Amino acid sequence: MECCRRAAPGTPLLVLAFLLLSSRTARSEEDREGLWDAWGPWSECSRTCGGGASYSLRRCLSSKSCEGRNIRYRTCSNVDCPPEAGDFRAQQCSAHNDVKYHGQFYEWLPVSNDPDNPCSLKCQAKGTSLVVELAPKVLDGTRCYTESLDMCISGLCQIVGCDHQLGSTVKEDNCGVCNGDGSTCRLVRGQYKSQLSASKADDTVVAIPYGSRHIRLVLKGPDHLYLETKTLQGTKGENSLSSTGTFLVDNSTVDFQKLPDKEILRMAGPLTADFIIKIHDLGPADSTVQFIFYQPIMHRWRETDFFPCSATCGGGYQLTSAECYDLRSNRVVADQYCHYYPENIKPKPKLQECNLDPCPARWETTPWTACSSSCGGGIQSRAVSCVEEDIQGHVTSVEEWKCMYTPKMPVVQPCNIFDCPKWLAQEWSPCTVTCGQGLRYRVVLCIDHRGMHTGGCSAKTKPHIKEECIIPTPCYKPREKLPIEAKLPWFKQAQELEEGAAVSEEPSFIPEAWSACTVTCGVGTQVRIIRCQVLLPFSQSVADLPADECEGPKPASQRACYAGPCNGETPEFNPDNGDGLLGGLQDLDELYDWEYEGFTKCSESCGGGVQEAVVSCLNKQTRELADENLCVTSRRPPQLLKSCNLDPCPARWEIGKWSPCSLTCGVGLQTRDVVCSHLLSREMNEVAVLADELCHHPKPSTVQACNRFNCPPAWYPSQWQLCSRTCGGGIQKRDVLCKQRMADGSFLELPETFCSASKPTSQQGCKKDDCPSEWLLSEWSECSVSCGEGTQTRSAICQRVLKTGVSTVVNSTLCPPLPFSSSIRPCMLATCARPGRPSTKHSPHITAARNIYIQTRRQRKLHFIVGGFAYLLPKTTVVLRCPTRRFRKPLITWEKDGQHSISSAHVTVAPFGYLKIHRLKPSDAGIYTCSAGPAREQFVIKLIGGNRKLVARPLNLWSEEEEALQVRKANPKEALQTHKHQNGIFSNGSKAEKRGLTADPGNRYDDIVSRLLEQGGWPGELLASWEVQDSAERNASSEEDPSAEQALLHLPFTMVAEQRRLDDILRNLSQQPEELRDLYSKHLVAQLAQDIFRSHLENQDLLPKPSEQRFPPMAVPPHKHVSGFSSSLRSSSGEAGGGSRRPHRKPAILRKISAAQQLSASEVVTHLGQTVALASGTLSVLLHCEAVGNPRPTIHWTRNGEAVQFSDRILLQPDDSLQILAPVEADVGFYTCNATNALGYDSVSIAVTLAGKPLVKTSQMTVLNTEKPTVTVDIGGTVRTIQGVNVTINCQVAGVPEAEVTWFRNKSKLGSSHHLHEGSLLLTDVSFSDQGLYSCRAANLHGEQTESTQLLILDPPQVPTQLEDIRALLLATGPNLPSVLMSPLGTQLVLDPGNSALLGCPIKGHPTPNITWFQNGQPIATASGLTHHIWGAGQILRVANLSGGPQGEFSCLAQNEAGTLLQKASLVIQDYWWSVDRLATCSASCGNRGVHQPRLRCLLNTTEVDPEHCAGKPRPAVQPVACNRRDCPSRWMVTSWSACTRSCGGGVQTRRVTCQKLKASGISTPVSNDMCTQLAKRPVDTQACNQQLCVEWAFSSWGQCNGPCIGPRLAVQHRQVFCQTRDGITLPSEQCSALPRPVSTQNCWSEACSVHWRVSLWTLCTATCGNYGFQSRRVECVHVRTNKAVPEHLCSWGPRPANWQRCNITPCENTECRDTTRYCEKVRQLKLCQLGQFRSRCCGTCGKA
Repeated sequence: MECCRRAAPGTPLLVLAFLLLSSRTARSEEDREGLWDAWGPWSECSRTCGGGASYSLRRCLSSKSCEGRNIRYRTCSNVDCPPEAGDFRAQQCSAHNDVKYHGQFYEWLPVSNDPDNPCSLKCQAKGTSLVVELAPKVLDGTRCYTESLDMCISGLCQIVGCDHQLGSTVKEDNCGVCNGDGSTCRLVRGQYKSQLSASKADDTVVAIPYGSRHIRLVLKGPDHLYLETKTLQGTKGENSLSSTGTFLVDNSTVDFQKLPDKEILRMAGPLTADFIIKIHDLGPADSTVQFIFYQPIMHRWRETDFFPCSATCGGGYQLTSAECYDLRSNRVVADQYCHYYPENIKPKPKLQECNLDPCPARWETTPWTACSSSCGGGIQSRAVSCVEEDIQGHVTSVEEWKCMYTPKMPVVQPCNIFDCPKWLAQEWSPCTVTCGQGLRYRVVLCIDHRGMHTGGCSAKTKPHIKEECIIPTPCYKPREKLPIEAKLPWFKQAQELEEGAAVSEEPSFIPEAWSACTVTCGVGTQVRIIRCQVLLPFSQSVADLPADECEGPKPASQRACYAGPCNGETPEFNPDNGDGLLGGLQDLDELYDWEYEGFTKCSESCGGGVQEAVVSCLNKQTRELADENLCVTSRRPPQLLKSCNLDPCPARWEIGKWSPCSLTCGVGLQTRDVVCSHLLSREMNEVAVLADELCHHPKPSTVQACNRFNCPPAWYPSQWQLCSRTCGGGIQKRDVLCKQRMADGSFLELPETFCSASKPTSQQGCKKDDCPSEWLLSEWSECSVSCGEGTQTRSAICQRVLKTGVSTVVNSTLCPPLPFSSSIRPCMLATCARPGRPSTKHSPHITAARNIYIQTRRQRKLHFIVGGFAYLLPKTTVVLRCPTRRFRKPLITWEKDGQHSISSAHVTVAPFGYLKIHRLKPSDAGIYTCSAGPAREQFVIKLIGGNRKLVARPLNLWSEEEEALQVRKANPKEALQTHKHQNGIFSNGSKAEKRGLTADPGNRYDDIVSRLLEQGGWPGELLASWEVQDSAERNASSEEDPSAEQALLHLPFTMVAEQRRLDDILRNLSQQPEELRDLYSKHLVAQLAQDIFRSHLENQDLLPKPSEQRFPPMAVPPHKHVSGFSSSLRSSSGEAGGGSRRPHRKPAILRKISAAQQLSASEVVTHLGQTVALASGTLSVLLHCEAVGNPRPTIHWTRNGEAVQFSDRILLQPDDSLQILAPVEADVGFYTCNATNALGYDSVSIAVTLAGKPLVKTSQMTVLNTEKPTVTVDIGGTVRTIQGVNVTINCQVAGVPEAEVTWFRNKSKLGSSHHLHEGSLLLTDVSFSDQGLYSCRAANLHGEQTESTQLLILDPPQVPTQLEDIRALLLATGPNLPSVLMSPLGTQLVLDPGNSALLGCPIKGHPTPNITWFQNGQPIATASGLTHHIWGAGQILRVANLSGGPQGEFSCLAQNEAGTLLQKASLVIQDYWWSVDRLATCSASCGNRGVHQPRLRCLLNTTEVDPEHCAGKPRPAVQPVACNRRDCPSRWMVTSWSACTRSCGGGVQTRRVTCQKLKASGISTPVSNDMCTQLAKRPVDTQACNQQLCVEWAFSSWGQCNGPCIGPRLAVQHRQVFCQTRDGITLPSEQCSALPRPVSTQNCWSEACSVHWRVSLWTLCTATCGNYGFQSRRVECVHVRTNKAVPEHLCSWGPRPANWQRCNITPCENTECRDTTRYCEKVRQLKLCQLGQFRSRCCGTCGKA
């Protein structure tokens, strides 16, 4: 009511009073007492997520106070907030960030879990200890505590249960289920005790599965816990738990405490991954771990939704079921998974009623009657009635108009409309005579409607098979009569007479010969075959016919036979006198005979069977059964059959056989055909297929599961990908996965080791045919001008990629025409200067640096500016910069030795004006030129080898083959010239050097640099060490002491000198006389070295002050790597100053070797080469070392390969002797004295042992050799070398007495066959069989010592000789993709557009080479627009969706310690093109219109494809060619038929027929008809037309308006419409179907349809409570005017009001025990009576149960 709405503010007081009064009258008694108004609507939620609060208000309507509260709360928005939303309390604190507090802005952070007032907003200023209450109350919905659901409402903390309801005390159980009973998880507790060993330092404590909660582990002991995790997606992780704290591991919070004596691990859960808790052994004592957690039951029962209702209307029922659900995989699994857990209780099925609305009336039919005729067309009928079914399931018949909403089904239908069997006569044979009167024959067969030979035709209507024929030719010879057959004696000729039946021209029974008698004595039987045959005289062949084609009695097929007496006597048998046998047979004939004795049981119970007359052999006298052999077979009565049980069989299920299982394992399916049918006639084999409803028994299943068990793991290959090339040999790949098909039909992916069968190939070759020829273009030449506009040109060669992938040069005519723009193009340089004006303002300029750089120590990368010379060490990365002015940097170009440089995997040409060379190699030496328009600057790079010599280029380097190939590809002639030129630099340079200048400007400083390297002080051992170890390794070497490291810093990495300084030296030398030039050069070079070094030290600010100098100027503290350098500088300067002229000598140490001896004196003095055995009383050991050499050698000492650390106990004497005071065991070892000067070094060792125990000199170095032919090492390290070298392992031993040396390989003693010399082991020409651990054992009386060296054989990358493995890999990777194998010389693969390709990099080597892929010299990862995948450990590259033109060169670089190998291949995309096919056949055979029309075909590599592919391609111009231009022979020409004279009923149409001749000129001339008559029959010129009858629609007058009512006062009237001829003869309607049919019904006004529905009041409800009471009312159709009842179908145009409804749907309290639903029997069967809801509904039935 409108008056009951709440009043708006400002409503007049009178209205408010009326509202108050009316609302009070409607208020309940309870509210009237409290005088409260109704509760208002709920407010908006205080939060949008994370749990907020909403409130509702009410007013007190009394002037006094009301009892109770005027506000109530509820929770809302109980959904989790997204992670980025942040904490709600923190948001409230941050809202105050923009408000000053005490005049200052702060960033406020929340203070949570305040025990005193949790609902006040306390915040802390960030970075301070200031805590302030910014608001007395937090917003409603804020959590009181961080770990609780309780929330603050109006400043008070309210309890919130896990069901998110205010005031609820419901809690989560240990399984995390709100108000749960703990049944969804199980408690797991246990204890683990460590049992770790030296071989097993880690062990698993417990695996805690996904979803577990409340985990607590306590470790007591010295060991340490750590975690491993595995997510449901298979991602693995590890956490070492190194310190106390709270961590987030795979989205699970882990709280870890590390205490001195124990570790505690807690995780609240639920875990989001599987956690494996492991223990790491850290101490000798055992540890114990106690653990407890709640493990979820991963497989649980889940109740399904209700199944579909059993009925669509009228009341049905529906059930639920239970399914086993896997919580991890979120899928349904087999029930046995849930049965595994005893805690799982399967839910009972639920039953409920459904679709209780009454069903509308429906048509119901009876089964069809049997057909009235078995063939030729019959009819069958059935009854169709309109029925209604009430809610109790009772069916009653009602008026038919109630079912008119659907069309009524037919009650009569035709059946067996196929033709009946009929006689079919074959063609007549030719006449049997050639003159006069004869006979002719034909075969007549009974044929059914399927064309099959059958029975059932009437013999009365059978056509005759023989008739007379007359040949008009008269006969001149009288016909001979057949001779009369003589009668033969009965006994002898009986058989001949009987068998004498010959095949004749009449169908007759022809017997075959009798079989042998079944007995050897006495009376037996014989049988024979009888055939119905006819002779076809025209073909002189015999035809077999059905038995019913032969007339007359069928001869006997069985008879008695007598084989003589069985008493052992053999009577004489005279064939001429057969009386004896005859008499015996006659006696048998009189005593025994055949008789019929009833019929057998019917062969079928329905559908027509047969009964056979029983024939028995009887004794005529006794009437007893006798042996059939005693009766004469020829007299046996014929077989007598009669039909029986002819009624059709009832409907039944016809079941076919199960099909084979679709799968051998992993749950397959079997199907079978099941149809409802009944047999109409067995004789006719007539079966009718019926609707399934007509078979009363339940339909057998048509599908069943089979082979329901897990399959063994097997390989599952995917489809082959597209070929990597369209021609020239490509590769294609596919994925091959190891999977297991499970019993539930799913697939489980497994590691490859699970599949035992050999893995199918994942890569194969494809498109192995030649590619079309194409152009290969060279680089553009330089611009033809130095300024302004010019041109550039390039050359082209025609090449083809063969099916093997190899490219070959072919004749240029085989390539398509090359456009002019492809070989010449314009170029633009800086604008030329105008005449008379200086042009320097506009010309480009390169800022060069004229320096010379000499690298002395390893560096990863060096930067240079063009204009100088650099002498560098290999494997250094070089960046060359070309700084320009007045020129755009992207236009800068680079050349090397006159060849244009482009980017590759090794050299990068950047667009910003610099060039980068990665890890220098000898082939990189040369002259690099930077060009900026006309400006050019050069930079010369030379390499320094390990022998302090400049490296010549090219040498036997790994890239020589590659370089030569690149040069040849660019220009073969130029490559040859370049090679000669380079050789010339080194072979012819010596004469020029004697003159002081070199012939080649690039080599002009080589002589000075070489002398500087030889004499200037870079010791050879230093350079040698640079070759085998990086600077990082040298800096970290254990052999260097701190002072040596400091000294090494004084040596420059790269020496820099100005070119003008070296030019001055060259100029001075050229002016000196020849005999003094050598002396001067040494002096000048030494001075240069000093200046360079001093300049370096000054720059480094490392020169020692004068007071600190202990050495001459330029000296460096002694060190084995730099002492030679300092001595060299020292002596060189001395010589320059006119010092001593003694000849130079390498160092040599004086050896005083004596036998090893036991010295027990308190002070031992010894020389090198001896062995010192320390005794308990030894107080001092003095080791002498005397060395000679010029310059004077520098001495330093090492022990066991490491520099001796001097101390107050170990002293270096002034004479370089080494003294050890109070020696201890730690002093034992090999002491080596090293003497070094600029010319070389020498070293000798002495062994100091303890009490004479054996000692072995060891080295812990790892030696890597990839080039040298021999390797020599001390035992103790690792040797990694290539095959074929000689390896010497020295085992220097000492001991008193002298120790004996024994060698072992892999712990097995080596025999005398190995090369053993003075304790060394020589391995010659090593191979992989020599790999292993070589051990040297030194033993004497005092003990033994063993040291070992590991020998590893390296194999540089190379192409394997057998390529089957990689071809199989290509095949397995992409079975249907084109593929190509890379090669060092390069291969090519031609592909279709849009195709994918596989590139295989065949490689072998040890260790396994690492493979890197490049495209056009750039790493494949940086290639833009290229989709690629790398498979097969890097050996397979798959590039996808290639389109358009050449794809450039792909290369794979294989690298290992032993070397590198580069292989290449190029991909070319072939294109579609139009081809002109050979001429088609001529379009005419004569006349003037014949043409050959050339045909265009769209081709892709000679294969015709859909023309759409060539849509955008230019079409070749084609012209038709004339053909067959000659006169045609005369022929009939006809005009079109004229219109028919009548439209129906038969008319005539005509045309003109003339004989004409077509000339070659195209003119047709009439000729005589005779000329055409000779060639062809004259066409007709008149024909009948429109023979069909003249028909029309006719109709009667409209009938009365008394049809069914379709609306108020609206009915339907009818008339008849029929088809007839114009003469009034009625025809079937189909004859008039082409004409528009007049309507046969129309609407009309009828007083009888002035009706409407009238309803009465509802009756009393059938129940006072419960859910199933109902009430009804009367609904009738009445006339509007008379208000009298009329038939209901008159009101059917309007919806009929319901005549029943549910009522009194309230719970019952004390009701009588009776059933209230008709499904109680189903409830009892499902054992649902124990459930309360069903027990109350089915009280009666459940009470009985």
